[in-house]
Amino acid sequence: MAPVPKGGTVAVTGSAGFIGSWVVRLLLDKGYRVRACVRDVDDSAKTDFLRQMPGFASGRLTLHAADLDTPGCFDDVFKGCHGVCHVSHVSSYEDHDYVRRVCDHMIASINASDSVTRVIVTSSIAAVISEMDLNELVRRPVFYEDRYPDESNPRRTPEKQGYSMGKVIAQRVFSDAAEVAGTWDAITCCPADNVGPIQAAHQQTRGPWQSLIAMMLKGKEYPQTGVYRPWMTVDVRDDAACHIGLLESIDVKNGERYIAWSTDTRNVEDVCATIDRVLPELKHAAPACVDPFPERVQVREKEMRAIWAGCELRNDRVRSVVPIQFRPLDDSIRDCVESLLTVGGVKPSVREQS
Repeated sequence: MAPVPKGGTVAVTGSAGFIGSWVVRLLLDKGYRVRACVRDVDDSAKTDFLRQMPGFASGRLTLHAADLDTPGCFDDVFKGCHGVCHVSHVSSYEDHDYVRRVCDHMIASINASDSVTRVIVTSSIAAVISEMDLNELVRRPVFYEDRYPDESNPRRTPEKQGYSMGKVIAQRVFSDAAEVAGTWDAITCCPADNVGPIQAAHQQTRGPWQSLIAMMLKGKEYPQTGVYRPWMTVDVRDDAACHIGLLESIDVKNGERYIAWSTDTRNVEDVCATIDRVLPELKHAAPACVDPFPERVQVREKEMRAIWAGCELRNDRVRSVVPIQFRPLDDSIRDCVESLLTVGGVKPSVREQS
């Protein structure tokens, strides 16, 4: 189907969130008209920052109340839109029938719009590499778009892998529906661990990565990552740029998915150390990293780190269709920290002066 026209109208679900709000801002920067979908337009703590964006005063940006769980809530919002960026999370990923229902009533609104030609579905790298057996990473160490978690593993259940499974389900439901409709296409974007500046105070707790950096900044002990996985990162602004680039591209097709990441990786304890390195003026007092895992896991730490170190991250595909140059992780951490201080009001833990 056709890409969205420059200056066209795009609806963004999850607009008050970390990723969604950057999609909104960058769309506005590029001259688009944006319909920002939020759960409660009257929640000033989560929506006032959207009203302060360029475009709101002129009406180029409008806010719309839309609860994902309510069928038909997007009917009026999507009508007249050229594209949709579906960034928001559902309430639960463990109930896969519920995930499908949410997808189905969003799809009904897309079909009823008679105008939408492209939908970008936000997935996750969890839909690429979430394995119940780390040896699968040894057998298939290249992380690229055609790689899926081992769906035949009997331990891959909604209780253990609900998020990963739900993201794969949503991708397939949207692309199958688009194929049947024949009037729009669904392109999936699989973001990595998003790091970068928040735009509103509430966002410091609305995602795991900025929440962990906020914890480090405050001097609180922070946990080791599960199975010692390093952070596999993308700057949130670059993630948003990938979403928009996929809306605009003439080289993408229905059902395709694209990973948005820089291919930079860093262990969580090194992320914490980076704060002092990129902002020495802050004199950050780095807290300790704690390992909450049982001894049977801890004794495998060296083995697990070696498995992750042997993995290869690829972003060839997204760079072939989107004009993107990914930011270095140092820049993302610096900008995240400074936004936590200025926007989030975080009080940093600093070293005592002698």
